[in-house]
Amino acid sequence: MSKELGYVLVTPYTLRKSRTGGVLGRLLSRTGLDLVAARMYGPSTGLVKRYAELIRKSEDVWPEIRELLSDYIEREFAPAEDGLCHRVMMLLFEGENAIRKLRDAVGGFEDSIESAETIRGTYGDFIKTLDGTVTYFEPAVLVAPTLEFAKESLGLWADHSESDGGVLDHAIRLADDRNVQKTLVIIKPDNFTFPSARPGNIMDLFSRSGLRLIGAKLLRMSLAEALEFYGPVQPVLREKLGGMAVGRACKVLESEFGFPMPPAVRDALSATLGPAFGDHQFYSIMQFMTGQWAPDVTGDGTRSEGKVRCMTLVYAGENAVEKIRNILGPTDPSKAAPGSVRKEFGTDIMVNAAHASDSSENALREIGIVKVEEDTIKRWYDRYYS
Repeated sequence: MSKELGYVLVTPYTLRKSRTGGVLGRLLSRTGLDLVAARMYGPSTGLVKRYAELIRKSEDVWPEIRELLSDYIEREFAPAEDGLCHRVMMLLFEGENAIRKLRDAVGGFEDSIESAETIRGTYGDFIKTLDGTVTYFEPAVLVAPTLEFAKESLGLWADHSESDGGVLDHAIRLADDRNVQKTLVIIKPDNFTFPSARPGNIMDLFSRSGLRLIGAKLLRMSLAEALEFYGPVQPVLREKLGGMAVGRACKVLESEFGFPMPPAVRDALSATLGPAFGDHQFYSIMQFMTGQWAPDVTGDGTRSEGKVRCMTLVYAGENAVEKIRNILGPTDPSKAAPGSVRKEFGTDIMVNAAHASDSSENALREIGIVKVEEDTIKRWYDRYYS
């Protein structure tokens, strides 16, 4: 059976209530599909009207819900009168029977009155009076009912991806903060070795910050990006780890030969073994983040997409850097506080679940390196439907 490309749109209400992590965790763990792209949108009036009209005219959408859903999109997705946008997140999933699996995980519009097994059963609302009049409607997420509808709607969002998507500096409510600060989070590749709720659970912990998610991208970091991103760490590793390596080597040599290592030997090891050990650790970090061993790749290969996935997120708000790093915890998970991301999900100093920028200046540098603004939605649409 061939693979399909399906999408889920996380509504502005779900994003405002910081339920995005729960939604993502449920989608990954229940469907077993591969998450291949993520993008934040601030839908323009044009995109909202086209998407609402597509739903209004589609026979694939449940007839009793078409008008209600179209009106909801026109009301909740459209930008405010002052031009500030509402936030919508698009998630793309790939795999066999992707459309049906996503639809089953999301559930029907009336699930909220039946069970919490589905995403809408947990996060959505569809409240009626006794005579059947709908008094409150919140679908939590939107998903394609059929493969043909997925193709049409994905094409529409792909058309607007460059103009309406990216890092949303003009999102509603951010303008209320006097000292808006941006910071980058990378949910590292160890959380994507197989479909699980881990990425969503990590997002849930970061949601305690009260910050707003304004950018997202699924990233396969290239070696060139990793070198630029982690380059400042290399001399630090050479210095700190080099001395440790020399000390360990001298102990082994003294035990083997039975005499203290003279200063000349220590100096020689410091000039050779120390830097080599620091570089090896540096290449190990790059391999963890890219799935490639840097010394084995040359030329254009360093700019090709890496072999492993991670997820980049941009949060914004007052004191964003400090708030996120407090939730993240120290580099060594064994020293992290209970309830922090690294305590809950980290393994060791390198495999420590997530990265977060350590200053607002570094955040801007890192956001630029991993190109969170870059549109990957159209690339995936073209791969399947162009």
